[in-house]
Amino acid sequence: MQQHSSNRGRHRSIQGRHRSIQARRVAGGTAALSLGLALGAGQLLGASPASAATAKAPVEAKAAAAPKASAAPKSPRIITKANTKNLPWGSTLKVTAKVIDPRTGKVAKGTIRLQGLRGGKWQTWDTETVRNGSVTLQSAPKGTTYVRTLFTGSGYKQTTTNRIRIAVKASGAKVLAEAVKHKGALYKFAAAGPKRFDCSGFTMYVYKTAAGKSLPHKADGQQRYGTSVSKSKVKAGDLIIYRSGSYGYHVGIYAGGGYMYDSPHTGARVGKHKMYGSNYVVRRLVA
Repeated sequence: MQQHSSNRGRHRSIQGRHRSIQARRVAGGTAALSLGLALGAGQLLGASPASAATAKAPVEAKAAAAPKASAAPKSPRIITKANTKNLPWGSTLKVTAKVIDPRTGKVAKGTIRLQGLRGGKWQTWDTETVRNGSVTLQSAPKGTTYVRTLFTGSGYKQTTTNRIRIAVKASGAKVLAEAVKHKGALYKFAAAGPKRFDCSGFTMYVYKTAAGKSLPHKADGQQRYGTSVSKSKVKAGDLIIYRSGSYGYHVGIYAGGGYMYDSPHTGARVGKHKMYGSNYVVRRLVA
């Protein structure tokens, strides 16, 4: 009986130890599960928004740098000056031009043109290349007109200046040019052109056509027009009046070098003839 009781006691002791081990295992598993949940929650709560975004979205490549825009063309500053605004016919108009780059204040390189207004359109009269300074452009307009300069150059806008009015006035050269046109016309008494002339009819026609000057159809009367000029100061286009005493009997237009254009007498033609004698006066009707 005692041995049987002792065996039951040992059996109960073994069962107790087994239950204790199982309890410890359960408790350990529960603790590990709690710790795992706690760590997981900590990771979720502790993650920064940036980290989260990085984790969710792929890294984007940096945007390519935009190409630099080329500088817009600039309008240069053009400085122009005409040698006169009142040009005698046959004279040369000179226009100086200098082109400045507004970005640097230095001379801009390119091409500059002198243009004149004819028939409502701009026509180029002269062209020069601007390199290191100012340039001079030239022309000899035959009538009152407007002029301007036009600049073109690499990296610049095509630019024009304001127009300038150039008044072309009658001159001795214009009078002489008109006289030459009638070379060969036959003399005819009392004729005043345009095909035939007597002496005073010839000068009357030429001055009216070339300079708008009105003269009487008589040699003696013509010596009272214009301004008196000494013989030493005579120039082409001046009126020459030959006299008998103080009476004017023949007229012509001075051609230079001791010659004149005139319509001499019956049977002769208008032409360039050698001046004769010394009894004559000079009258200037145009500058």
